[in-house]
Amino acid sequence: MSAPTAHEVPHAAADRWSLVAVAGMLSFVAMLDMNIVNIALADIADGFQVSAQTAQWAALGYQLPLVALLLPAGRWLDAVGTRAAVLTAVGGFALCSAAAAAAPWAGALIGARMLQGAFGAVLFVLMPVLAMRSVRPELRGRAMSVPATLGPLGAVAGPALGGLLLDHLGWRAIFLVKLPVCLAAWLTARRRLPRSGSLSLPARAELTDAALIAGAVAALLLALTFSVNAPLWLLLAAPAVPLALVWLRRSGGRPVKAALQENRTAGLNTAVLAVAVAFAGVHYLLALHLQREEARSATATGLTILCFPLAMALAGPLGGRLADRVGARPTATAGAALTALGFVLLVPIGDSWSLPGIAWRLALAGAGMGLYGGPAQTLVMTSAAPRSVATASSTVQLARSLGFTLGPALATAAWSLGGSDAGGLHVGLGLAAASACLAVPLLALHGRTGTRAA
Repeated sequence: MSAPTAHEVPHAAADRWSLVAVAGMLSFVAMLDMNIVNIALADIADGFQVSAQTAQWAALGYQLPLVALLLPAGRWLDAVGTRAAVLTAVGGFALCSAAAAAAPWAGALIGARMLQGAFGAVLFVLMPVLAMRSVRPELRGRAMSVPATLGPLGAVAGPALGGLLLDHLGWRAIFLVKLPVCLAAWLTARRRLPRSGSLSLPARAELTDAALIAGAVAALLLALTFSVNAPLWLLLAAPAVPLALVWLRRSGGRPVKAALQENRTAGLNTAVLAVAVAFAGVHYLLALHLQREEARSATATGLTILCFPLAMALAGPLGGRLADRVGARPTATAGAALTALGFVLLVPIGDSWSLPGIAWRLALAGAGMGLYGGPAQTLVMTSAAPRSVATASSTVQLARSLGFTLGPALATAAWSLGGSDAGGLHVGLGLAAASACLAVPLLALHGRTGTRAA
């Protein structure tokens, strides 16, 4: 008899909420790492005496391999042991973070961050698998709400926590702050996860697939970044299409395409992408405008934006309970609608930009995000066939991570194309709000045409 793999985690007599907590902790630190470094880029450039463009790769070096490896990681995790994968990924992630903190020159820092992004991709895929397989089916909505809530909380907390550490301890501390959480997660997983399966190296075909995805994402990001100066730079995105088509025809893309068709979750993944784009775009635009254009202090800006994660944290557990009682689809749809409403109300806010006025709108959107996160993830995971649960996890994590990565770039491009004054800002906010609105019908229509029920 073969050993259980990532989609065959054995059930204990009691629900393993400690493993759900591990999934939440890993979700928090993985998303925290996507944003906390951004605030330290200027200090990193000064510390190593390199250009701002070179220092930026301390952030991009993590994000690009993470996005590129999410789908290959899903296929790989469908065939290896969960315990070994969790311990290796968490340990590797922590060691790379320590190596980044101790880096003696910029090249070493970027190399450590790229390797950390590879381990981060495995963590992103493992989070929902751990949460879903650690509890009974009737409790999955509550379990999935834990990583789905803590992940975006980590993304929002990154700049605030990074600024505090930067002011008092220096930029190297931002790479060390995650180590206690990683250690706690590693020890809990080692004690609570049953021994099952083993690890194997990824196949060469999977690495080729990762290179194709990385090329497509890099072309898209470069086009959006340079289009701020001239719209013609958008032509740089052209190579993304053939690279994606080549990948879809390969052995790595075909199973993902087949899983989306079999599980009928293309609409759900598009909804996740749309909400992530809106979330990341709005936070980026507001922070930039309030500090640069309105001359608000970092503290005032941080406290205003903090209303979003606070409301999200309060609504997250409620979203999980509602999903278990009334269903994941209506709960996710209502949450997305509330988030979209909060973002829409930001678009015509006017020129006064009252901080309390922004705060309550963000709190409204945050409450919706809390209701939406866990149920949306539950919809995707419970729609997947057992043999492709890790592939389904990697697909939805790719959609979310790609949204978090593209959101600021799309918002900046929209702001630039709309003009440098308040009109451009409203164009950017309008694009983000429209993206959130798109998710509502996509979630509402899921299951109406014979898809698996959540």
